[in-house]
Amino acid sequence: MGHLDHATFGWLTPTLSYAMAVIGAALGLRCTVRALASTGRSRRNWLLTAASALGTGIWTMHFVAMLGFGVSGTEIRYDVPLTILSLVVAMAVVGAGVFAVGYGRDRGRALALGGLTTGLGVASMHYLGMAALRLHGEVTYDPVLVGLSVVIAVIAATAALWAGLNIKSPVAVAVASLIMGAAVSSMHYTGMLAVGVDVSPAAAGALSGATAMQFIFPLAVGLGSYLFLTSAFVALSPTAGEREASAAAQRPMESALR
Repeated sequence: MGHLDHATFGWLTPTLSYAMAVIGAALGLRCTVRALASTGRSRRNWLLTAASALGTGIWTMHFVAMLGFGVSGTEIRYDVPLTILSLVVAMAVVGAGVFAVGYGRDRGRALALGGLTTGLGVASMHYLGMAALRLHGEVTYDPVLVGLSVVIAVIAATAALWAGLNIKSPVAVAVASLIMGAAVSSMHYTGMLAVGVDVSPAAAGALSGATAMQFIFPLAVGLGSYLFLTSAFVALSPTAGEREASAAAQRPMESALR
């Protein structure tokens, strides 16, 4: 058994990965609040932004954490197509859950369906990302901890969607985002505790795939930048209430000019 180190850079990668999860959750919740206050194309666009933010935040959290993952006795590479597929799965399944809540007529049923779908999608993203690992050895899993990580993912996703439906104030969204970030991080590290590696001799041949610094790091930086830029856009975009107030303020001025 190889020794697994989940924080080869100390607290840097766990802290950064938690920050990515919090930012993604905060942005996703704010966009969901905007979506529920909108109709038509505007609602659809806000829900798409919410789905991309949540999916990107969860994926970036996972792979920033994986930058600190090491196994004694072997190098680690990542299969590029599988890693990209895990990102697509994260966005697609989170999107399905967000749209189920955004357009569901029966809120309770929509929340249950959306939470289950999104949670299973988050877990699928995690284990697809783990399947992309290439190392000298065999990766094994503790089925009990795997099952626990899936349960945590479903609970976290359901809680996030519930928050999107019921929490409106920025302060409440901030608190919910901190909790959601902790839940997503807990799911990740529970899943990582399930991992064991039987290391084979390094002479087994060259590993295929890209190193974390060649592929994962630049992609994570790009997606993290997307989250920050989208956060700025959402923060600067007026809410429906602010637009109505602005329109109401302009009416007397327009009447006076006529």
